[in-house]
Amino acid sequence: MNVDTTLGLDGKIAVVTGAAGDIGRATVALLRAHGMRVVAEDLNPAVTDLAESGYVVPLIGDVSEEETARAAVECSLRDFGQLDVLVNNAGRTLNKTVLDTSVDEWDAILATNARGNFLHSREALRVMAKQRSGTIVSVASIVSSVGMPDLAAYAASKGAIAQLTKVLAVEYGKLGIRVNAVAPGVVETNILAGIVEDSRATLASYGHLHPLGRVAQPAEIADVIAWLASPRASFVTGALIMADGGYTAL
Repeated sequence: MNVDTTLGLDGKIAVVTGAAGDIGRATVALLRAHGMRVVAEDLNPAVTDLAESGYVVPLIGDVSEEETARAAVECSLRDFGQLDVLVNNAGRTLNKTVLDTSVDEWDAILATNARGNFLHSREALRVMAKQRSGTIVSVASIVSSVGMPDLAAYAASKGAIAQLTKVLAVEYGKLGIRVNAVAPGVVETNILAGIVEDSRATLASYGHLHPLGRVAQPAEIADVIAWLASPRASFVTGALIMADGGYTAL
């Protein structure tokens, strides 16, 4: 495998949550192309498809459980000897108004998106604080900062991620730890699978809402994640980077 050394990630170790999803898979593939070794975590057993001896270790677990967060960090230390980067990518959506959202649905979205982010960040920070280095990159959303209908629980969870990112950046910056988030616009993924018949076509139809006239591809979000994780972004922390095709510029 030819390693791309331009980002300075060669030999670094990452944990990527939600690794079986579209953005997660694209992120794992890109980090590997830059010479990183990865613990690929997901609740979906399909994450085992990413296994690569000596380079990618799959971990099946619920991102919202403390045991899973601990296991991911322990796996990184046991199999690779260190932890340099955490990518909080795991997420779920719910397309319902407040009046149509049950308490159980609200709690489920917040548990995966917000609590999962908190748990994995906390466990990673235990290691990063001791070594006085490390980078956390979380996947938020444009709804972290703008209102969109029918996304009450999802928007609340992504807003929590954006604010936690800022707090952690302030708390741990003096230890050499950077914490940032990327806020994608609409991305052509299977996130609506099971909700609408053709999720990709539905998402693609939102292209006209973005000044670039299209939605993003998972690899484009992975590019931003990799850059934020790299030394090339060495003076960037506490930032919410909009990767939204200009959506929030309107």
